[in-house]
Amino acid sequence: MPAPDTGFAECTGLEATMNVDEYAEGGRNTGVLKFPGRVRHPSIKLRRGVTSSTDLWQWHEDFLRGHGRRRDGIIQLVNDTGDVVRSWRFQRGIPSRWVGPPVTALGSQIAIEELEIAHEGLIVRSLGAAGEIAGTIASVTQSLGRS
Repeated sequence: MPAPDTGFAECTGLEATMNVDEYAEGGRNTGVLKFPGRVRHPSIKLRRGVTSSTDLWQWHEDFLRGHGRRRDGIIQLVNDTGDVVRSWRFQRGIPSRWVGPPVTALGSQIAIEELEIAHEGLIVRSLGAAGEIAGTIASVTQSLGRS
């Protein structure tokens, strides 16, 4: 299944929290030593108006049927002229929750669907996806000793 190339009205969960481990050193009574611990990332929640595409549901359903595949993905923030301002790359994503729109004949609200993606890490870039790919190619070239 190809990666969806779509816009979203809302994205939450672009966050990383690092636990701080404390160590009370013997004989040091003025405080405790603090060390960086494990990093946790909450799930990313993407919301968009319902379209004719079922790509988000299909990815979720593949896991429900036991043959889903984890995916890496890129979330891009674009300005009003369409230029990428910042991008976030998530790693090893799993579509942990899909929510369809409430259906009522009495309302006139826009139908919204939501996908929640559990993942194993974020990489933040301010270059956009094209700049990130170019940066990766340059990095690989440097590591191979080419310029």
